[in-house]
Amino acid sequence: MFKGHPKGLMVLFFTEMWERFGFYTMLALFTLYMKHYFGWDTEKSGQVYGLYLAFVYFTPLIGGFIADRFLGYRKTIMIGATILMAGYAMLAIPNPTEKFFYIALAVLVIGNGLFKANISVLVGNLYPNNSPLKDAAYNIFYMGINVGAFLAPLAASFLRNKAPLYIKEWFGIEVNGFNLAFGAAAVGMLLSLIIFNVFKEYYIESDRIRHEDAEIGGKEISPEQEKERIFALLVIFFIVIFFWMAFHQNGFALTLFADESVRRTITIFGYTLTIPPELYQVFNPLFILILTPVVVGFFGYLAKKGKEPSTPAKIGIGMLLTGFAFLIMVGASLAGGDLDNNSVSPMWLISTYLVVTFGELCLSPMGLSFVSKVAPPRIKGLMMGGWFVATAIGNYLAGFVGRYYHVWKHSKFFMLLSVLAFVSFGLVMLSLRKLNHATREEID
Repeated sequence: MFKGHPKGLMVLFFTEMWERFGFYTMLALFTLYMKHYFGWDTEKSGQVYGLYLAFVYFTPLIGGFIADRFLGYRKTIMIGATILMAGYAMLAIPNPTEKFFYIALAVLVIGNGLFKANISVLVGNLYPNNSPLKDAAYNIFYMGINVGAFLAPLAASFLRNKAPLYIKEWFGIEVNGFNLAFGAAAVGMLLSLIIFNVFKEYYIESDRIRHEDAEIGGKEISPEQEKERIFALLVIFFIVIFFWMAFHQNGFALTLFADESVRRTITIFGYTLTIPPELYQVFNPLFILILTPVVVGFFGYLAKKGKEPSTPAKIGIGMLLTGFAFLIMVGASLAGGDLDNNSVSPMWLISTYLVVTFGELCLSPMGLSFVSKVAPPRIKGLMMGGWFVATAIGNYLAGFVGRYYHVWKHSKFFMLLSVLAFVSFGLVMLSLRKLNHATREEID
């Protein structure tokens, strides 16, 4: 998989993998922790969930600016990883007050802001601007994200439900499973930091060269070209807001649907399996690991035929598939999910994760690659931060809209998400000519 790519890509792959393990371990239990530990209702937990994710993805804009202008990408990432580790460790402390909980979330927001956008920039910096390997590099990097995301719900479910029983049986000690899981997130960040620092020789030179290029303006482009590129990026940022608003219901509305509407058991080949609600979040990264070679191979086949869609067109396809994914949830709600009596087959929810994963593979890694290609060199970190600001707005809206999950019928709630995704697809198609022009300009 890494053949033909610089060794630095492997380093960044595993650095990001363990950082995402920490993030998704915490996120898998975030809503359930607020519900079961603090006893908050859906409205309050939805507000906290949305604000946390909004700030988590807004602060990379600041982190990218700091890296562009002052520290460089590596130093900024190192500081961010250290702060993230401290934030997860704070959550692992038993019996926190509500104020302490908010402080820990604020620490995580700061650390993520310094880390997230800059490691994505480092991936692009391993390659010359016109390298044909760059799209593939971001697909590989995205797999690293989802290896961590796949392992996280498994670890979170075990540490929350099983590990406390074993610890009590073996050592006679009462422990809180939530705190164990948050502690595991801190360990994941420690591993991420160690890998990033120990193997720095494989990426540090490209970081220095690209950072110096950015400081002197990099490849010269006209003011008109720069404006056109920034406009193209802003259009994409606006459109993907609605993807993230729908996608990040995985940690809120889809988790509540799993907790309240879906049967706990599923029978496969005569075996009955129990699926706790937090474990459904494992399906998205699992499908990414399975489907990435399929999607990459399919687009590679189309490329040989001269029919591969442009990067913006792939983003549009991703929005279209997202609309269909939430239509499945409309069907699930009408089939019994509206009653909140744990009567719906798990296959409805699993099918939704399958389709939305196809959409994600068309949208998210290609969005990162699009930013790396099109962003003016002197503000590449800032523009990569802009991608995450769009994610931040979508995440806030995920929580904002999520508060209506128990106010409206679930079928109506999921229909809203579906319609917005289809409208976003239409906006991509209307803007496709200008978006493609900005991309071709970079390739030329």
